Amino acid sequence: MGMKSFRLRRMEQYILEKDTVSMEELCREFNISMNTVRLDVAQLVNKGSVEKVYGGVCSNRKNSLVPFEERKMRNSEKKRAICRAAAELVEDGDIIYIDSGTTTMYLVDFLEDRKNITILTHNLNAIMRAIPYSNLQIICLPGSLDRRTNSFVAADTGRILERYNIKKAFVAAAGIAPNGDITNSSPMEFEIKRAAIENSAHVYLMLDSSKYGKTSLLTFASIHDMERIVADAETDKAFIELCAQNNVALTLAKAEE
Repeated sequence: MGMKSFRLRRMEQYILEKDTVSMEELCREFNISMNTVRLDVAQLVNKGSVEKVYGGVCSNRKNSLVPFEERKMRNSEKKRAICRAAAELVEDGDIIYIDSGTTTMYLVDFLEDRKNITILTHNLNAIMRAIPYSNLQIICLPGSLDRRTNSFVAADTGRILERYNIKKAFVAAAGIAPNGDITNSSPMEFEIKRAAIENSAHVYLMLDSSKYGKTSLLTFASIHDMERIVADAETDKAFIELCAQNNVALTLAKAEE
């Protein structure tokens, strides 16, 4: 990868993580001239992942569901920390559900020392990451591949989940509102998430701090449905208070230095 391509990728990730940044901030962060920033931003705007706003640039929110590859770039270290902490909840012999999304995809990386784990999932990335681990039995939920979420979805996937005795469900979300409503953007994913929650003995929400205060198209659960929430250490104080008010356990995971 050339220096320019590397810089463009880093700049894209920086904008997606920050959501909105000024042109001057990009100059300082990447130690380049304003002319170079304008040229780089123009390429990213043309790609469609960001858009120009007055005095700067922001992530492109026109689509209700941001493509998977773009979401994967956001807060990746925080998400790995969340997965590391969530893995501590998995015990030998557990039957677990791993939800679609970028927040849950690293969970299997931290299960290599567990014994006899059965994973139900439609998360393509989780499936691929689990292949090297012989201690993980993978049951792939059926459906057609949705490239926006890198997951397999079908109208009857939720009903198929009802057949299994799931011990622990690890669920992701597009956002959680200040009133505790937990939301997502995909109608097909809505049914799968609901089925996983209803058919699991323990339900854990995995949520990076950027999701608090945001709402999406569909409310698939309430904070009351969660036994525990695993979030990153930069979580807003208001969210911590929300968990306390609703008697929901909260684990704050710190990214490795």
